[in-house]
Amino acid sequence: MKQAKPSFVGHRERLRQKLTEHGLEAFLPHEVLELLLTYAIPRKDTKPLAWALLKKFGSLANVLDADEQQLCEVEGLGAHTAQFLKLVRAVFKIYSLNHVQQKVSIRSPQQVIDYCKASLADKHEECLELIFLSVRNTVIGTQIVATGLLDQVTISPRKIVECALHAQAAALILVHNHPSGDASPSQEDIALTQDVIKAAALFGIRVHDHIIIGKGGTHFSLRTNDVI
Repeated sequence: MKQAKPSFVGHRERLRQKLTEHGLEAFLPHEVLELLLTYAIPRKDTKPLAWALLKKFGSLANVLDADEQQLCEVEGLGAHTAQFLKLVRAVFKIYSLNHVQQKVSIRSPQQVIDYCKASLADKHEECLELIFLSVRNTVIGTQIVATGLLDQVTISPRKIVECALHAQAAALILVHNHPSGDASPSQEDIALTQDVIKAAALFGIRVHDHIIIGKGGTHFSLRTNDVI
């Protein structure tokens, strides 16, 4: 007598068939997590774990932004699965950067927002990253130049300009995160940006924007909002 397949096996097959026929856009957040988890957990119903992750972290983005220790606090999720979820997040970061680098030119902050979020949204302390651009506004590189409380004590306009000169950049975009969640710029953020603009101009380097990344997908462009 042929042994019946466990019920979750059929569910996995239906999820993968749905992906093939309709794409990931047709999935609800818990279904995306279920499907991801099937690749890390071969013989188990992943739906309860997907719901537990969403309950703890609030959204799919927050699940992927969580660190491995936080993920392992969810019952039923081990180190192997936590590492897998972080791998998904890391691959997205690489993809986003490559996608930005392949652009003919950067003409709006939105073209780099996805990379900025992928790069900094999961950081638990402030980080300042520079995106270096060529004369045609193509991305030629990136560099994290400071972590911690960002002001002119921890990162000087001179150091930023030196990094841009070393990268042979014609222009740059400043990006940093607010781990507290609010993407609005502080007075220190604005002052630092203005000083960098002045210092960079002495070497013919343009500062296109300063983008701040908050939690939950929020962001703030100083250029778009006429702050600089």
